[in-house]
Amino acid sequence: MIDKLWYLSQIKLFDKVSPEDMEEINKGTHHAKIRKHTIIQTPDMVREGLFFVKEGALRLYIVNSEGKQFTVGILGKGSTFGEIDSVSLGTHGVYIETIEDTLLCSIGSEQFENFISTRPYIMKRIMRILSDQLKEKNDMLEKMALGTVKDKVLFLLLNLSEEFGVLEDGYHRIDLPLTHQEIGNMIGATRESVTSTINELVKEDIVRTGRKIISIHRELVKGQLFGQE
Repeated sequence: MIDKLWYLSQIKLFDKVSPEDMEEINKGTHHAKIRKHTIIQTPDMVREGLFFVKEGALRLYIVNSEGKQFTVGILGKGSTFGEIDSVSLGTHGVYIETIEDTLLCSIGSEQFENFISTRPYIMKRIMRILSDQLKEKNDMLEKMALGTVKDKVLFLLLNLSEEFGVLEDGYHRIDLPLTHQEIGNMIGATRESVTSTINELVKEDIVRTGRKIISIHRELVKGQLFGQE
C-alpha cells in the first residue's frame, strides 16, 4: 500500500512542513500511475488543481507550425505543476508527456487554496518554484529556437543531468533511459543528427555513452554552451 504521507514529504513544495500540516494536506489527495509516453495534457486542456511528481518524469513541450516538438521543461521526482485560482505554475498551454512510468499525486484547487490561506510561507515557496520554472522554460525556449543541434543536445542533457544526474567518476550519469530518437523528439531534430552530434561529443570527452545511458561532464558542457573554462 502506498504511504501517501511519506511520498508527500518528498515533494519540494512541502519541505519543512510540520507533521500536522502534512496530515491536513494529505486529506483528499489522489494518486495515479501513468505509463511511459502518455500525454496527460494538451494546450487546449485545463487541468485544475496541483499535481506532484512522486516517481518518474514528465516533459513539457510545444509544437511549431511545421509539427516539430520543442521541449520547454523537464519535471522529475519532487516537482509540482498545475493551476489554482491564485497562481499558475507555468504549465498552461503546453503538452505534458510522461517520459517514464510515473506516479502522480493531485489535490483539488479549492482544497489547496483553503490550505494555503492560513499558511503564507507555502505561497512564498510556490512563487519561488514558479520563478525557477519560468526561467528554465525561457532559457530552454531560447536554446531550442536559436541554437544549433549541438547546442540543443548539450542544453537538454545539462538540464536532464541537473534533475536526474548521478555523479560517477567525474561525469553525471543521467538516470533516465533515453534513445537518440527520444532526444531528437525533445529538441526537434532527426535521430541521425542526434547520433552524429553525440558521437562528436564522445570524441571530445564531453559525453560518455552506453546502452540507453548517457553521462556528461558538466563543466565541459557549460564551457561549450556559455564559454566557461
